[in-house]
Amino acid sequence: MPSVLEWIATLAAGVFAGAAVYVSLVEHPARVSLGPRAAMQEFAPSYRRGAAMQAPLSLLGAAAAIVRWASGGSLAWVAGGLVLGALVPFTLLVIRPTNSRLLASTPEIASGEAKALLERWGRLHAVRTLVSLGVFAGFVALLARA
Repeated sequence: MPSVLEWIATLAAGVFAGAAVYVSLVEHPARVSLGPRAAMQEFAPSYRRGAAMQAPLSLLGAAAAIVRWASGGSLAWVAGGLVLGALVPFTLLVIRPTNSRLLASTPEIASGEAKALLERWGRLHAVRTLVSLGVFAGFVALLARA
């Protein structure tokens, strides 16, 4: 029988992955379709709300998976937990420079630069999306085996 920690880790990873998929497939393409100026204006409030939701989900899921492993769970729980938790430093170290430029930019930013920054952000976010989907699928498989 799956433990509460396994369900918490899986639920957090699933909500994180679902939100990431939505951003990658729906929100960001819609944002970019508005044109550089409008996309830049929309980015800041959207990003701040998304970050406020996704960072805690990543950390909660990682913590639950790691604690599950520490309490006698499979090595797969700690592996998934570490990968899910690694999305926070990935965001801070790899995506943050692009985020900072997007958040600091004025609406008058050159449209070519804005377009390049938005495209880069989309590619970097896609990494988070794929990784979180992989972790979620792994956690679901672990639950199914239990």
